[in-house]
Amino acid sequence: MNQTAPVDRLRLLHDADVMPALQRELLPSPLWKAGDAGHAPRILLLYGSLRERSFSRLATEEAARILQWLGAETRIFDPRDLPFPDQVAGDDHPAVHELRALSLWSEGQVWCSPERHGQVTGLMKAQIDQLPLSMGAVRPTQGRTLAVMQVSGGSQSFNAVNTLRILGRWMRMFTIPNQSSVATAWKEFDEAGRMRPSAYYDRIVDVMEELVRFTLLLRPQIDQLTDRYSERKESAKAMAEFASAASNS
Repeated sequence: MNQTAPVDRLRLLHDADVMPALQRELLPSPLWKAGDAGHAPRILLLYGSLRERSFSRLATEEAARILQWLGAETRIFDPRDLPFPDQVAGDDHPAVHELRALSLWSEGQVWCSPERHGQVTGLMKAQIDQLPLSMGAVRPTQGRTLAVMQVSGGSQSFNAVNTLRILGRWMRMFTIPNQSSVATAWKEFDEAGRMRPSAYYDRIVDVMEELVRFTLLLRPQIDQLTDRYSERKESAKAMAEFASAASNS
């Protein structure tokens, strides 16, 4: 993946190296560091609320800080001007183009949604729906690793992460076993928007550590793991049709 990451709709991550809830001596040294083979794991993070104090965004930012500590390169997409699918003719909108380019750039993704009415939010679903299974011969989600997270205003629930798992499978992604569900999220963040030490924070650390490990482990095998008979058949048919058209021209 030699894509260049776009920069217009990326959220800035403030205090990226400040993690007061983390016991750093218990987290391993970066899982990828300069000088290791290849490049830093490329992780795209999506969140599902536009509130000024969005707990899904705050949890996503905490995840991004941990990912960077582990050696990953992160991009957080800001969806505030993303249209709904089919709202713009041909989905020809700068935010859609950028989201798709970011997905192509990524090797792994983090999806974090609030639970609203027992489900993911419309904003979260809209972002995923704007990522097609294929764009010609290019598949912007296939083969990427995925970590799923949710925040809830009340008691702990897993409705949103369960739906995100279904969506990840549909998008042909490798969803890691671990997941995060933060209950009573309004209690878990301080006035500055930083997550307080808790078992919920520890679980986010676990999930991000697992995501980076899976991304690095799968990297050398992605071509084999995503080599599908149906796609080879489709490509062979297209090549045959092209050759036939060329010979008749």
